[in-house]
Amino acid sequence: MPKITVTIGDGSKKQFEKGTSAQEVAEKTNAKNALVADIDGALFDLSTKIEKDANIKFIDFSSQLGKSVFWHSAAHVLANAVVRLFPKAKITIGPGWEGGFYYDIDYKPFNPEDLQKIEKEMQRIVDENSKFERISTTKAEAKKLFRANQYKKELIDEAEGNITVYRNSKFIDLCRGPHVPNTGCIKAFRLIKTAGAYWKGDQKNKQLQRIYGTAFPTKKELDDYLKLQAEAEKRDHRKSGKDLDLFSFHEEGPGFPFFHPKGMDIKNALIDFWREAHKKANYREIQTPMILSRELWKKSGHWDNYRENMYFLKIDDKEYAVKPMNCPGAMIVYKQKIHSYRELPLRIAELGLVHRHELSGVLAGLFRVRSFTQDDAHIFMMPEHIKEEVASIIELIDYFYSEIFRFPYHVELSTRPTKSIGTDNQWRQAETGLMSALEKKKIKYAINPGDGAFYGPKIDFHIKDCLGRTWQCATIQLDMAMPERFDLTYEGKDGKKHRPVMIHRVIYGSIERFIAILLEHYAGRLPLWLSPEQVRILTIADRFRDYGEKIMKRYEGAGIRATLDDRAESIGYKVREAQLNKVNYILVVGEKEKNDGTVAVRTPDGKVMGAVKTDEFLKKLIEEIKGKK
Repeated sequence: MPKITVTIGDGSKKQFEKGTSAQEVAEKTNAKNALVADIDGALFDLSTKIEKDANIKFIDFSSQLGKSVFWHSAAHVLANAVVRLFPKAKITIGPGWEGGFYYDIDYKPFNPEDLQKIEKEMQRIVDENSKFERISTTKAEAKKLFRANQYKKELIDEAEGNITVYRNSKFIDLCRGPHVPNTGCIKAFRLIKTAGAYWKGDQKNKQLQRIYGTAFPTKKELDDYLKLQAEAEKRDHRKSGKDLDLFSFHEEGPGFPFFHPKGMDIKNALIDFWREAHKKANYREIQTPMILSRELWKKSGHWDNYRENMYFLKIDDKEYAVKPMNCPGAMIVYKQKIHSYRELPLRIAELGLVHRHELSGVLAGLFRVRSFTQDDAHIFMMPEHIKEEVASIIELIDYFYSEIFRFPYHVELSTRPTKSIGTDNQWRQAETGLMSALEKKKIKYAINPGDGAFYGPKIDFHIKDCLGRTWQCATIQLDMAMPERFDLTYEGKDGKKHRPVMIHRVIYGSIERFIAILLEHYAGRLPLWLSPEQVRILTIADRFRDYGEKIMKRYEGAGIRATLDDRAESIGYKVREAQLNKVNYILVVGEKEKNDGTVAVRTPDGKVMGAVKTDEFLKKLIEEIKGKK
């Protein structure tokens, strides 16, 4: 038999007989937990035969890619169970999603008893250990297979070229794959909830029933996940937002947050720090209108590529849109004067309120809203500035995440999506520029194919909270297309006009979403510098009210967010309430404190510091706030 050379992910080379399966290579190279194989840059099932020399990386559940494949395979098991139990149900699509999978089904609403039945049937399918078999077929044959399912036939019509389906046992589903080797791999799973969902996310289409679930290779991993979810539920920012009187949502504006005074204290603290850091980094702040003309959005590309997420209105019989992004406004500001190469890089920052039309089913407190503040910046530069400028942005992001908020993070580079503007050459230059900057900073990164913005590739930063959950916040997007669309120029050393390169970037991402992350990360008890109520002064009796008020005004004058609780309640009751309200420091004042000019201090972790001189403690507070500890 002819031999082929396979280069494994670690760089080692091994010889195998031509036609050896990826599964056999995995077994002989000790990749015991492999789920799928990356062969020469494309994902394949482990059953794939290797016919020529190849580079192979094995993907397991430890990677996000492996999880996605695993969860999508679990979605097939769910769909199989549903059609076995409810033959009249029509399955539609079932992707993996963050934390698990779901499947949209055309059927009556499922109740908790239905979910229990489906879980039991899923277990039978897992126990059957049936292979996921990939079959390539024509559109005509595929339509025969799904003759009774109009949703699958619609997807077949929209597909290009031949169609692939996957079969395990007697169940067949339309799918590109790849999948785990067999149903037996999905050893631990749980169906979580049901919800309504419109076909293709369009409210004009029929509402379907969506079943959410999660799955893991072992029961321990599932149990750990469920414990994590239970802890996350306790920390839910929507509950702390209500309990601490920070923000609210109302039917008069679904998806649009109402910030209360304490919520604004948090938001303003984040903004004040942002402004301070950006001023030091030589950014200039601007503000642009929320409503701009249709012509502008046509020019920017948003009209053709982002219209379904935008809100529209008419003014004087002309069409306008509420901005979903700040970028076009920054273009107009840049074009107001002639720029020299000596001014570049030009860093323009904007805290812009943007609006995006999100479906009601995906709204989730401050995590997913229809109106939010983006901490944007647009940087205009010469091509030779790319590597250095991206590197300096990475340093600024690292300062925020590592030094201030102490979030660990990982980095992904997202490349050109299917819907995009700009030339092939522009995209090559942009992607190479971002890669070079990451390599210059010696930052490890994963490549996320096809997930870039429609105008350029991007570097995404995913922070990890105390529960191990990751959140994509900061992004650096390199854009060579929009400066051309807006005909942006600068005068070069040669006196001629040249086209600048542009970077779009955020650090918080959405300030509202970042607040939600912080509230859940800290379980509502924010660091002193962010806390809406840094100090609460409790009086032991009414006669100490004047002393308590004097301290409060002294602290307020020094910039401390302080309140006074002089109610005729027991001191124990007032202490417990202050602790429930997540107040950082509780100061108790009575006869001894008044006579000595002190306060009795309780720390955030409940320890009693005892009597401290009023001004001495104020100095400590100011130092702690300044150090952002």
